[in-house]
Amino acid sequence: MPDHPLDLSSVLEGTGGRLAGALPPGTRFRAVERDARAVQPGDLFIAIRGERFDGHAFVADAAANGAAAALVRGPWAASQPTAPLPLVVVPDEPVAALQRLARWWRERLPLTVVGITGSVGKTSAKEVAAALLARRFNVYRNPGNLNNEIGLPLSLLETTPETEVAVLEMGGAYAFGDLALLAAVARPAVGVVLNVHPVHLERMGTIEAIAETKAELVDALPVDGVAVLNGDDPLVRAMAPRSRGRVLFFGLGPDNDLRVTDLVDRGLGGHAFALRIGDESWPVETAMVGSHAPMVALAGLAVGHALGMTPDEMIPALADRAIQVRVRFLPGPGGSRLIDDTYNASTPSVLSALGVLAAAGTGAGAGRSVAVLGDMRELGERSEGEHRTVGRRAAAVADLVVTFGDEARVLADEAARGVDGRRPAVASFGPDERDGLVAFLRRELGAGDVVLLKGSRGLRMEDVVAALAEPAPDHAPGAAGSSGA
Repeated sequence: MPDHPLDLSSVLEGTGGRLAGALPPGTRFRAVERDARAVQPGDLFIAIRGERFDGHAFVADAAANGAAAALVRGPWAASQPTAPLPLVVVPDEPVAALQRLARWWRERLPLTVVGITGSVGKTSAKEVAAALLARRFNVYRNPGNLNNEIGLPLSLLETTPETEVAVLEMGGAYAFGDLALLAAVARPAVGVVLNVHPVHLERMGTIEAIAETKAELVDALPVDGVAVLNGDDPLVRAMAPRSRGRVLFFGLGPDNDLRVTDLVDRGLGGHAFALRIGDESWPVETAMVGSHAPMVALAGLAVGHALGMTPDEMIPALADRAIQVRVRFLPGPGGSRLIDDTYNASTPSVLSALGVLAAAGTGAGAGRSVAVLGDMRELGERSEGEHRTVGRRAAAVADLVVTFGDEARVLADEAARGVDGRRPAVASFGPDERDGLVAFLRRELGAGDVVLLKGSRGLRMEDVVAALAEPAPDHAPGAAGSSGA
């Protein structure tokens, strides 16, 4: 890739740092990198101190990999008799300097920023909005889930003067002020709030507190900005008076500015619906599956509408399977099929994923429907009730329910009770029994079985998928819409 327009003089001005060592003022950095292992020649390495690692310990590694310079704390620099590469020395923490630099860079770009937050579905909505906007604009989206106080500034520093719109997922709302900080760095003109659910409840205490953190994005919008709000979620709709700019509601209800009517769920074939804006209507076909898919599509359409795009411009993008993220269909042991939705788990996202399992497990030649479900973490005092809710739905959908983790044992207990006379087989594995879980599934799964795997990030259920997936190509639908968090 070509050198980034960000040069040494800009870095010094943007961070308020000073140069220690010899480096020409016109030096342009290829990229800004925080992982010494990923550094490539010409990068600026930022030595960030985290909970487990201190990036300053890896400055020599970054130099060995070709970093042009490293951004470091003043006290650390003063403690080094020699440095293996030029240093940009800042008086405070490098993460604060990174945020200053990203804000400095963003303020110099003729850039429209779209910020997307919510408890569930941020990444899916980001990808959909970016795909729709790309039909008119030069669009940047933050990769993966680089959405916190480190990832978002790094993402902004990847934008260039040619970027017209940046669609940025904004997460990390684990405390009051988190989203306000991200918004101060990114300065969004459009702010999307998808929903408020009891995700991270253990950290925030109440769902009202979670809503307050999401509302910080709305508070940050300028007078000429647009708040794009889920009008079907009462906690999100209540944020409207806090917007200094225009408000657009989206949802299924009749009192939304953009709404869905005539919805048809085609299972693994996606969805069809009518998009209504005022008195006008447009037919929509989307390949995304899962009960969440229409709202994700609608959020993306609302963003494009806020930026002046027409439905006729945007709608064709929704039919492209490449718009979909997170969920993968993979070949599994013994001729089974895996539904890999392991990114994360909350009650709404697991319920949506179970809907995908129900759709995938029907038709000629179908075997059993198998739900492999891990803990849904950080739910606080609501944990047992939420796991029981999922357990009841799993019992209604799956022939075999397998749980992974301590909190998910409640889910297994509820599923074992059965629903309406339907009683699935149930097996449970503790959080330290990953190998036993894999061995059990390898013995148990057979031809035609369809297997959903989903759980919280801390369980690393992607490792279970990796241990089960077969190398043969899969001709099932390539990627289904994400079921969210």
